Amino acid sequence: MSGFPRRSLVTVLALSAGLAALPLSAHADDYPNHPITLVLPFAAGGGGDVLGRLLAESFSKQLGQPLIVENRPGAGGVIGTQYVARAKPDGYTITIGGMTTHLLAPITNPSVQYNPIKDFAPIGGIGNSPIVMLAANDFPANDIRELKALEAKRKHPLQYGSWGPGSTGNFCGEILALKAGLRMEHVPYRGTTEVVTGLIGGQIPVGFVDMATAVPQVQGGKLKALALCTKPSPSLPKVGGYVDQGIDFDRPLTWVMYAPAGTPAPTLKRLSDTLAAALREKPVQERLLSLGIEPGFVPGPEQHEILKRDYASWKQVADDAHIQAQ
Repeated sequence: MSGFPRRSLVTVLALSAGLAALPLSAHADDYPNHPITLVLPFAAGGGGDVLGRLLAESFSKQLGQPLIVENRPGAGGVIGTQYVARAKPDGYTITIGGMTTHLLAPITNPSVQYNPIKDFAPIGGIGNSPIVMLAANDFPANDIRELKALEAKRKHPLQYGSWGPGSTGNFCGEILALKAGLRMEHVPYRGTTEVVTGLIGGQIPVGFVDMATAVPQVQGGKLKALALCTKPSPSLPKVGGYVDQGIDFDRPLTWVMYAPAGTPAPTLKRLSDTLAAALREKPVQERLLSLGIEPGFVPGPEQHEILKRDYASWKQVADDAHIQAQ
């Protein structure tokens, strides 16, 4: 080595460094070069699952790579969301989250092992939808007023189902109990489809699900809607919102696409641009609206600021209603 010209050694090292950088640059330029996994922390058949599969189809066409949907439900969405938080931040594992996964569960459950603000990079906001209070068709109440009159005659608290402790459905139930003076007991399920099964099978009298799950059940005549945990929606125009029925509360469910924190900025931009384009497609918009989801793309950085603001707001709601994971 002592006889090796110094200038030549420097040149070799520089060339080596340049060659070492080529794979990284090429990887960034050709992303994605193999299938992407979209982890859905929701049970198959529910509203979040329908939304995810709809977007997966558009993503696959735009990116030229399959977007493989993988359902990992449980614990109100915490299990699948936690999996993505720990995934390699390379753009090949992404997820769709709602208020339960990225706000309510972390706020109410100290055992949740991810920080929604620090452990995720929002790809972009997708849209909003109401939460619906459902009941069997033969349930002897059709709105909150009749529910209050019925509850006053009951000896035991009214049981209601949701898709897990700390879920948006759980919050809507507890807010209703608090503001309407009702005695209500929470019955947690693994997903919204299980809530529907419980209602149809008579295991629970009422339950809360997202609009995408509720609309087919109501329009198909299998269940009826008593109230929306938000303002009225054109998807169920005859159903009054909480505010219309004397409950001062209006919080829609927000859908957001996320990648793990640390995902490279060019990769995030590619995913964000793809999401924005998907939400501009008329068939996608029409399908979302039919499910009661009002599409509206929000850029990742802006969505991150919204997440931080909403975290503080929902923390106050949880404290006021004394909502904790069971």
